[in-house]
Amino acid sequence: MELSKRQETILEIVKKNGPITGEQIAEQLNLTRATLRPDLSILTMAGLLEARPRVGYFYSGKSTDRVLADKITRIKVGDVKSVPIVVPESCTVYDAVVTMFIEDVGTLYVVRDGGLLEGVVSRKDLLKTTLGGQDINKLPVGVIMTRMPNVYMTDVNDSAWLAAHKLLTHEVDSLPVVRTVPGTKGKEFEVVGRFSKTNITRIFVELGEGS
Repeated sequence: MELSKRQETILEIVKKNGPITGEQIAEQLNLTRATLRPDLSILTMAGLLEARPRVGYFYSGKSTDRVLADKITRIKVGDVKSVPIVVPESCTVYDAVVTMFIEDVGTLYVVRDGGLLEGVVSRKDLLKTTLGGQDINKLPVGVIMTRMPNVYMTDVNDSAWLAAHKLLTHEVDSLPVVRTVPGTKGKEFEVVGRFSKTNITRIFVELGEGS
């Protein structure tokens, strides 16, 4: 987050004199309270300043980098997930290739009745199979997919930062966003979304726009 010269000056004034009222800040800068209002709003919404009624403004103690990090860790996967592209285990490799092309995704999630996660099949899996000379019109994706429990996934309540860390650590195209099925002791997961590098890019663009 890049601050204007005036916003940096306001921060310094509050650091040295806080708590301090908006009128007192304006007086030190020889400006009106109305002129400063947008700057104070930006600094407060960014988390750099905190304001208390009848007390004034005081410095939160956070750097701009720390504020950005806090915002990212507060974003939940369930709030930014995309629609998952799923296929049944009986889907042929040919149909999976067509689906991947039409939906423009790099990974398909293989599910059974109720949307329960069975496995994943990636672009690499399909490419390797099509080059292997097998009859892709008859071969089901269940034969080539990565099966549970060897699937990297993320929960709807995980932070976007944690999900992004998993993407980088495991070098995968996307993660199925799941919800644990009650009564299964964490052994069954319903697919409710997709988290990919596109989601991460969208988060940073929105943060940059102040969303």
